Amino acid sequence: MSGKRYPEEFKLAAVRQVIEGGYAVTDVASRLDVTKDSLYAWVKRYGPDSAVHQAKTAEQAELNQLRKELKRVTEERDLLKKAAAYFAKQSE
Repeated sequence: MSGKRYPEEFKLAAVRQVIEGGYAVTDVASRLDVTKDSLYAWVKRYGPDSAVHQAKTAEQAELNQLRKELKRVTEERDLLKKAAAYFAKQSE
């Protein structure tokens, strides 16, 4: 065993190639220079049927919702700033 550690993002990207991209595990493993056994373990751990994947999906959905809400609130704030400046200028 080489004991090489891969970042979680790397593992998720590899699993995405297998699951979403439809590539064979052996092809992805050889391209990324990892063992096919490691990739199979990653698919089992991070694949669509795993609890880790379900938790990540829920977290990602919440994060997307919060980003959308932040964008809306920021736009509202900017609009109110412009309106306040406009009315301040009008009252002079």
